[in-house]
Amino acid sequence: MKKNLLIYLLTIAMTATTVSCDDEFLDQTPTDAVAAESATATTGSLFLIVNGIHRLMYTRQNSNGRGGYSAMMIHNDALGEDLVMNARANSWWINMASWNDHTNEADNDTRHPWRVLYKVINNANIIIEGAEGAVGPEEERNAALGQALAYRAFAHFRMVQLYGERYDPSGANEQLGIPLVITKSTNASEGQPRATVAAVYTQINEDLDEAITLLEGYDRPNTSHIDQSVAQGMKARIALVQGNYEVAWEMAIAARDGYELMDSTTYTSGFNDYTNDEWMWGGFYNEEQGSAFTNFMAWMSRNFSSSNIRGNPKSINSTLYDMIPKTDVRSAVFDPTGEHPNLPAGIEISSRHKRFPYTNQKFLAYGTGDSRGDVPYMRAAEMYLIEAEAKARLDETGAAEALFELAVNRDPAYTLSSNTGQSLIDEILIQRRWELWGEGFRFNDLKRLNAPLDRTGANHNASLINNLLEIPAGDPRWQWKIPLDELNANPAIQSQNP
Repeated sequence: MKKNLLIYLLTIAMTATTVSCDDEFLDQTPTDAVAAESATATTGSLFLIVNGIHRLMYTRQNSNGRGGYSAMMIHNDALGEDLVMNARANSWWINMASWNDHTNEADNDTRHPWRVLYKVINNANIIIEGAEGAVGPEEERNAALGQALAYRAFAHFRMVQLYGERYDPSGANEQLGIPLVITKSTNASEGQPRATVAAVYTQINEDLDEAITLLEGYDRPNTSHIDQSVAQGMKARIALVQGNYEVAWEMAIAARDGYELMDSTTYTSGFNDYTNDEWMWGGFYNEEQGSAFTNFMAWMSRNFSSSNIRGNPKSINSTLYDMIPKTDVRSAVFDPTGEHPNLPAGIEISSRHKRFPYTNQKFLAYGTGDSRGDVPYMRAAEMYLIEAEAKARLDETGAAEALFELAVNRDPAYTLSSNTGQSLIDEILIQRRWELWGEGFRFNDLKRLNAPLDRTGANHNASLINNLLEIPAGDPRWQWKIPLDELNANPAIQSQNP
């Protein structure tokens, strides 16, 4: 990664998140950077780097619309068919929804995941290389190292899904992926070539397997930290992409153990509290460290008074919405009229907010003038869906039962599915779209399934998104362009995506 990663090595942002280790050290006033030579001196300092990685998941990178990983969640849904843009407002996300950003090598949004995720990787590598020499209790070392390995796997996985060709479960996957970076950057003349997609997935799985072992028994202080269940959930996601379905459902079951599906009251309360019993992993927005117009809720909530939300509140695809039974709580977090008469107590939408049909109230900020709200990175519901899909693809018994456990929680009128084969898989995939709307999965799901983009027949404003309504499966545009800055900085990358 040459110059880009060298810059990241020496700038490790930190949060005020407390951890159950070296409290005196962590209670000191945070600074903006930790010197590389002292960053791994103790297990307490390892956790400062871990906390810095947590913060990278949401901090602003050069522009309000580029808030760490939470911006990437919006990218992935803007590129799909289920998230609908209603108006130009201040123009954010319109070019992404039009498939103009990620196909332009010079675009800053194309660069954003590359920049942030390699920064995550490099900071994780600092921990991985320095953990053995860190002074402190073994359990703290294992907890920091396990989280670093999980983050490195997570970041490589997200990157290869964007910039690499689709993983083909039936192929050798020798197609080019991304540079595989497993050592910290220390020399500006160094640069890594693109590894094959297969090699990237091999490293991802090795990292996660080690992380799962190291995180055994780790009792994290809060849901922003990665524990064994989150690492298992990551493993389930990756196994699903690779077609390793038995691993996928086994890991999904293990990952969700101990989590409870939320009730209907909680489901309609705004998806903004990471203490929710269903949330396995979530981003916590610290009031002192967040950025009012960078936060996820500044773009995706229904009620915060930003120019983007006032002018372009986000809607669900009307065709998808019309498929949700009225007895299903997931229908209650969208309003086909756009008037939203049934908001939770204390939440309001101002008269300045434009009204459009099918707008969401799934995501609600703390208030009209307060864009805070935690962000769901992983929930137990996803694990039920992975289990059900993986079992259905293996023609295993138990797929309908796994789906039933989630679906009946959302809809008391739901009955055990009698579908089999592809019809059952299709039902599970529709439930997945209802459940995970707005949480950053759709582009990757379409690419994983080798499915086309089809926005026709719904409430998309064709003229707003440059008439981009259909993209066939296998089109070159399913690969993001390698950022031009990286091509210029790293001579080892000798090929651009088509």
